[in-house]
Amino acid sequence: MGAVNKIPGVSGGTVAFITGIYEELIDSITKINFSSFKKLFKEGFISFYNEINGKFLFTVFGGLIASFFSVSLLLDLIIEKYELYIYGLFFGMIVGSFYVIYNKLEKLTFRTSTALIIGFIVGMIISFADKINLGSSELIIFISGVIAISGMILPGLSGSYLLLLMGNYTLIMVDSVNSLYFSIVDLFKFDFNFIYDDERVYLLKVLFLFTTGSIFGLIYLSNILGSLLKKHKSITLALIVGFIAGSLRGVWPWKIKSQELEEIDKIAIYIPEVNTDSSLLAVVYIIIGILFVVLLEKFANKN
Repeated sequence: MGAVNKIPGVSGGTVAFITGIYEELIDSITKINFSSFKKLFKEGFISFYNEINGKFLFTVFGGLIASFFSVSLLLDLIIEKYELYIYGLFFGMIVGSFYVIYNKLEKLTFRTSTALIIGFIVGMIISFADKINLGSSELIIFISGVIAISGMILPGLSGSYLLLLMGNYTLIMVDSVNSLYFSIVDLFKFDFNFIYDDERVYLLKVLFLFTTGSIFGLIYLSNILGSLLKKHKSITLALIVGFIAGSLRGVWPWKIKSQELEEIDKIAIYIPEVNTDSSLLAVVYIIIGILFVVLLEKFANKN
């Protein structure tokens, strides 16, 4: 789950379905509430631990954190060297996610159609986030944590994908995670010079705010999303389908980065010439991304 949560277009919730732990995961998370914390202070940690199914949660999140850091270092290298192909793979995964979730929709009604349109409009707005310039303020980073954690709770909705559209994917999922990894390595070497590195300290602060937002979202958003899926599953899925359709522009692989463009739009997208080797290979990666998500979902349904 930690590995795929780093990849835009794939939801950690999908992996939870494949491994058969989704229902237990949602049930365990929703038990982290005022009642369980009350038990913590009155009856002690063991009682709290048993109440929230602590053995299960600590096992899942231990594996999630371990893979999260290992994949971060790999992504840092491949995005820098093969950006076109990686974004092609991301784009294909998102198209595949759109196809998978759309097929889960029941017959369209007025309500689901309205939700579809609203999701599309919201997706279009977010896809122009580079022009809206959401920035990376402390509040935005905290909100990013709340949003990103939704990908682990709601199958088909990728938190990393949302971060990518908000323009904070590399800062949070790559740079800040790597800064923590290198800081831990320095601590084991008894090298504390990194505390004087302004950039390292800033990235660690970003990760702290993001983690705080994620914890907040995990506890409270899981209850909301769980309730919506139980009571209004079709409308919720329709909203997600519309959102994915409207925001595909944000991860279009072919982009022009230039200092000559206006400050508000330094990245422009374009339609490539498909007869070039790089464009053909990018198309291949798009197809691979689509097949990966579709086959993943079919495997989940069989298991």
